[in-house]
Amino acid sequence: MDNPSVHPLIDRHTHLEGALDPAWVRRESDRRGLGVPASLEELWSGQAVPFAGFIEAFLFGAALLDSRAAVREATLAVARRTQAAGGLGFDLWTSPHFLVVHRGQIQLDAFWRGLEEGLSEIRTWGLHACVVLDAVNHFGPKHGQAVLDLALPELPAFVKGFSTGGLEGCPFRDWAPVFDRARAAGLRIAAHAGENGPGSNVRDAVIEGGVSRIVHGIRADEATLDLLAERRIPVDVCPSSNRSLASDVVPHPLPRMLLAGVRCALGTDDPGVIPCDMGTEVEAVRDMGLDDIALARLRQNGAEDAWCLAD
Repeated sequence: MDNPSVHPLIDRHTHLEGALDPAWVRRESDRRGLGVPASLEELWSGQAVPFAGFIEAFLFGAALLDSRAAVREATLAVARRTQAAGGLGFDLWTSPHFLVVHRGQIQLDAFWRGLEEGLSEIRTWGLHACVVLDAVNHFGPKHGQAVLDLALPELPAFVKGFSTGGLEGCPFRDWAPVFDRARAAGLRIAAHAGENGPGSNVRDAVIEGGVSRIVHGIRADEATLDLLAERRIPVDVCPSSNRSLASDVVPHPLPRMLLAGVRCALGTDDPGVIPCDMGTEVEAVRDMGLDDIALARLRQNGAEDAWCLAD
């Protein structure tokens, strides 16, 4: 398909734990006798909060994913939001080790079954989806190995990738053995880089970590953008999230990234915490002064490099 307009709209980056339906969160909070934290209320209303406030809000929602039914509902929430915006699929990041081991709030089998039930249902809606395991960068590579120890023995077929997220506190060269192990198990490799860490992390993730996909990358310098373009490394860009969590990066570098030839695509990141959908992300791109040709290119990149559409 050479015409970009015929490509399906794909949400290239969204987190299960950060994509809960706010109405469901309120109902569950009331049922459990919990108060929604002020930070989450502020984010829902469009206010900016410190990064620590975002983490508090994110973790509050994640704590509700303590049953098969809750994980299924979270998966369906992503699908409903995607479909309502005209999307046909999404690549879904999630952190089973954090929920199963670190917090001990759900058994791994129940977690996988909740995902499977949700993904099976959305396939009947005509949507495409896959799952990406997300390890926490600042917990270090031992944590990454533990994520693989947990997930690989009975890895569901819908898991297509492995990534690092969180704070960019550990050098990507230290993560290389973890990435190699995940790659040997048949998983594609991504990394959050150049979001809350320096732009040099993007280059290090590609050259020293050997990743094949970057999430955010908004602090990359011109030489790194050239590297990404030369190697055709896909980059998931999330304007609403970037505006909230990387507000010092202005103007948003997406126009400059596209001009350099980087294969950027759009994602929603944590739309249940920072309200957005693929429609608002498209409008954010228009507000950057990008035209229909750029939007068509973003859509084409989004589909061609999406793991949920890969064989």
